[in-house]
Amino acid sequence: MKVPRPRYFTSNEVSSHNTASDIWVSFLGHVYDLSKLMEEHSGDVLLKPIIDVAGLDISHWFDPRTHDIRHYIDPVTHCLLPYTPHGRFIHVAPPFPSSDFANDFGIPWWKDPKYKIGVLSKKIRTIRILNVLTLQEHIIEVCSEENMHEILQRYLKYNRHASSYTWKYDGKVLDMDKTLEENGVRDDDTDFDRLKMRDDSYLQSIMLYYNDDLTEA
Repeated sequence: MKVPRPRYFTSNEVSSHNTASDIWVSFLGHVYDLSKLMEEHSGDVLLKPIIDVAGLDISHWFDPRTHDIRHYIDPVTHCLLPYTPHGRFIHVAPPFPSSDFANDFGIPWWKDPKYKIGVLSKKIRTIRILNVLTLQEHIIEVCSEENMHEILQRYLKYNRHASSYTWKYDGKVLDMDKTLEENGVRDDDTDFDRLKMRDDSYLQSIMLYYNDDLTEA
């Protein structure tokens, strides 16, 4: 059975979800939608440290080897305790036994797959898409890991008939199952850095040629 591809997100997409009712975070390379967690524990003071980092990457909260909360040895008690310098949060046990801590919640939210919605892109690319028929152009952010079909999905908000076009770069038809790099649309960022040029001074242009078909994606 074919394993479904994960959905990729840019850091800017994550950062746009930064309120208590619509909160995303990223850590250890994945993106989590914690809005439901906020709703389920509404009014709990232990939500505050999470709300304070809404839209941010919180990988420093976790041990990359165990994917669990970081721990430290308390210098006084010599006990192994969760390291939460911004304050204890939901599903983290108190440092000392407490009767008001319910430990029957099951899987802690940072290990619960129901909150994981995708993968954080390791490299964001900015491209220009030019509609040869209408001469309209749009500059969009995409994830370097995305294939052209997935980039097309991002572009649908600008043109719902995007599937009715042939996508080309440098005169060659793009393979929609491949990424930009695999299609020969190389990432020039390292060259711009070496030449001390702004990376938005030149953007690769994807050309859309109309197929005379009003198929909607």
